[in-house]
Amino acid sequence: MFNSKINEDANNDKNIEICEEDTIRCKEIERSIIKKFRPELWSQFTKAINTYELIQDGDKIAVCISGGKDSMLMAKLFQELSRHGKKNFEVEYLVMNPGYNDVNYENILNNARIMQVPITVFESDIFQVVDKEITGSPCYLCARMRRGALYSKAKELGCNKIALGHHYDDVITTILMGMLYGGQIQTMMPKLHSTNFEGMELVRPLYLIREEDIIKWMNYNNLKFINCACRMTERLADSEDASTVSKRAEVKELIMELRNKSPYIEANIFKSVENVHLNALVAYKTPDGKRHHFLDNYSEYSE
Repeated sequence: MFNSKINEDANNDKNIEICEEDTIRCKEIERSIIKKFRPELWSQFTKAINTYELIQDGDKIAVCISGGKDSMLMAKLFQELSRHGKKNFEVEYLVMNPGYNDVNYENILNNARIMQVPITVFESDIFQVVDKEITGSPCYLCARMRRGALYSKAKELGCNKIALGHHYDDVITTILMGMLYGGQIQTMMPKLHSTNFEGMELVRPLYLIREEDIIKWMNYNNLKFINCACRMTERLADSEDASTVSKRAEVKELIMELRNKSPYIEANIFKSVENVHLNALVAYKTPDGKRHHFLDNYSEYSE
């Protein structure tokens, strides 16, 4: 029996029967992660965990599932790690329903059944709230509200970390977006302490996994996942404000064009924030917000 747990607000427990066909398919999906796509998925997943020290003994991690390909893969990777890994940790597979339509919601439940991920679902009205604040940046507001809701529910469940499904391509796109549209140099960090939820951390275990490899795995297993599923994004895509929600797609396309000219472009973007020379910057800010200018210590600068 596969149990999909719904919180008190939903007031509804759902037990989803798993047939033998689903079990066989789930085993094939798991085998593809460990065998066929081991170098691209499993090895990069464990490398990120070890390199950035994302998991410690005693952790209880809320694996946050949006229903997309990235977070569903992350859930399966965590299942394998909990079975075969060396760390002693617990996992909650957390799904928030921010107002999905019935088709998308059923898609999430169906994939959880096929992949035998024991999800905990809770309800929120985030889409409805953001819909009223459609002016400005709805994607930013939605992301912040969703993360806050996930932190809150994860903490309620006794978790000390939430895991999000951002991958390598999200990282390099963020770096370039910051430069081109934000006038700043920064990256998407592999882990962070929560600002508003004491004792909580955010980790990104797919940090070294390429999106194209996730897509190959998805297609190999004939899996169908939801995309953004946000009605605000759909509405904006048909409006004059389409550019507001397409900047990330625009930068991703730019990176693809650059890769056609040089196969090292993506790796160089990724490494650029690891090879920062402070004495080659006109100015920079420290974590406390203090701004340092090269003229402050110009006597120490030379060719």
